[in-house]
Amino acid sequence: MPPVNLLDFDQPGLAAFFAEHGEKPFRAKQVMRWMHHFGARDFGQMTDIARSLREKLAQMAEIRPPEVKTEQVSEDGTRKWLLDVGTGNGVETVFIPEHDRGTLCVSSQVGCALECTFCSTGRQGFNRNLQVSEVIGQLWLANRKLARDPEGDRVISNVVMMGMGEPLANFDNVVTALNIMLDDTAYGLSRRRVTVSTSGLVPAMDRLRDACPVALAVSLHAPNDALRDELVPINKKYPLAELMAACLRYLEKAPRDFVTFEYVMLDGVNDSVEHAKQLLRTVRGVPCKFNLIPFNPFPNSGYRTSRPENIRRFRDLLMQADHVVTTRKTRGDDIDAACGQLAGKVEDKTRRANRITTIRAAA
Repeated sequence: MPPVNLLDFDQPGLAAFFAEHGEKPFRAKQVMRWMHHFGARDFGQMTDIARSLREKLAQMAEIRPPEVKTEQVSEDGTRKWLLDVGTGNGVETVFIPEHDRGTLCVSSQVGCALECTFCSTGRQGFNRNLQVSEVIGQLWLANRKLARDPEGDRVISNVVMMGMGEPLANFDNVVTALNIMLDDTAYGLSRRRVTVSTSGLVPAMDRLRDACPVALAVSLHAPNDALRDELVPINKKYPLAELMAACLRYLEKAPRDFVTFEYVMLDGVNDSVEHAKQLLRTVRGVPCKFNLIPFNPFPNSGYRTSRPENIRRFRDLLMQADHVVTTRKTRGDDIDAACGQLAGKVEDKTRRANRITTIRAAA
């Protein structure tokens, strides 16, 4: 029987595992602290646990994160790790350092089934969900790689579930990983500093609100249903009116009093003055801020980045309506680590590239 990977458990799950094997549930807190707070992988390091239990754990369990295949460092300090998750599959994790924070962008799936036309991961198609150990293992590995700053604090202060995949399509595993991120015996992150990004899976948004409300970002990218149906096909199932209602429900329990709407800026597609006006009408009544994302090209994308003057004009119209608006600075694009570029050099398995000319014309 293969050893059990303890990275797959949050604290209640680990307590149940110990109870099942005749051990006191409080051992879960001790082992969680060693695994996640101290980054231990060897049970022999866990010196406040009886030697007999350490030996028992060595026989039946393991602490096994994904294997790092490659590591790249951008000129701006951004780091990207390609992780081996078996059977020839890889996922990517990105660390973005800033003067006041360090943000880790975590993947939740191998590929993605939602087929957003401007996203390279969507072109890859969907392979499988990541296990809890493969999701939280990205944070575990990054903490080990980055160690701590000279003050002794963790370098990673924020986690965003914005890497490869749709987090809410891997709901149970992602929520378990979120619980570990928030656990004071593990990483102790604030709910305000952990963000889940979704393309708009409305029922799962409601489940997340009740199970583990963290900060919410919604990949909007279009101001009307006709255009969003093309850019973000899940909109055909959960159109904008339903999505806005779900955002309002989520805010009832959210740690922040606003939703962040992410909006990738595509030249000639969604970046006109009229698009900005439509967007304001669409989000009316929803407390929100906007994150405008200059499109990051990848091979055969079929899109161009909006011109800087168009992004500024779009931003100014939103700001004139008293919204907080940020324009995301492109980070790590020289190592294909920028937003939308993860797994960028992949075969277009969705065969959607030939539809982009039609989308541009319709816009």
